[in-house]
Amino acid sequence: MAVIIDGKKISAQIKEEVKEKVEQLAQEGIQVTLAVIQVGKDSASSVYVGNKKKACEYVGIRSLSYELEEEVSQEELLSLIEELNGRKDVNGILVQLPLPKHISEESVIRAIDPRKDVDAFHPVNVGSLCIGAPGLVSCTPAGIIQLLKRSGVEIAGKECVVVGRSNIVGKPVALLLLQENGTVTVAHSRTRNLKEITRRADILVVAVGKRQMITREYVKEGAVVIDVGIHREEGSKKLYGDVDFESVEPVCSAITPVPGGVGPMTIAMLMYNCVESLKLQ
Repeated sequence: MAVIIDGKKISAQIKEEVKEKVEQLAQEGIQVTLAVIQVGKDSASSVYVGNKKKACEYVGIRSLSYELEEEVSQEELLSLIEELNGRKDVNGILVQLPLPKHISEESVIRAIDPRKDVDAFHPVNVGSLCIGAPGLVSCTPAGIIQLLKRSGVEIAGKECVVVGRSNIVGKPVALLLLQENGTVTVAHSRTRNLKEITRRADILVVAVGKRQMITREYVKEGAVVIDVGIHREEGSKKLYGDVDFESVEPVCSAITPVPGGVGPMTIAMLMYNCVESLKLQ
């Protein structure tokens, strides 16, 4: 039987550690503050923003909420970001994605001060990760590394395969695994002989965005499997990952469930980044 890697439990540990740091900073007269900007009323975005606010409240981080109309102009949004960049009492800025079609996500991401970019999507933070320089690391990839380390999974010297090459998960998690001395292969939906490549993996990270694509025949006996995908069944509350849990769980040594695996780690690492951003400022 595989060990089920409990993201809820590990994320709770990280939040407790952050809470302690926030309390220490408060004793020194330092208030950690996150500004969250949401454009429009997308229901999934509203849920994510609500969860971020709850996490801030729990760890003691002050959160400022900016809820803008769907029709807001790009200039108005950039002007708000510029104002928050200049505010000494704000040390983290987060713009909830996706944005309406008339606003350029790239322009918005580039407008945030890299030292306040707690999502770590700014090219400066991505570049720092590439060369191993100090900077903020995007939350989901950082959370994956914490899941592995806190579950006692040795990364150094292991064959690591990442399925997926997105800027948000695939590429940064590959770089982080390299930093931990893993031997890393990045594969994707167009990789030839994908099964042969994934079956080499001691650690298999799946962020391909296709429901239950990775089945038993893709996985080496005893591998550790991290499933980043999340898909909701239409007309139901049931969630699925990119990995077919039922067929893969019997062959691997450890696996993250969906839900309750990688998901909770993203918000925990966002709280961690809010505190880390102070050091950069």
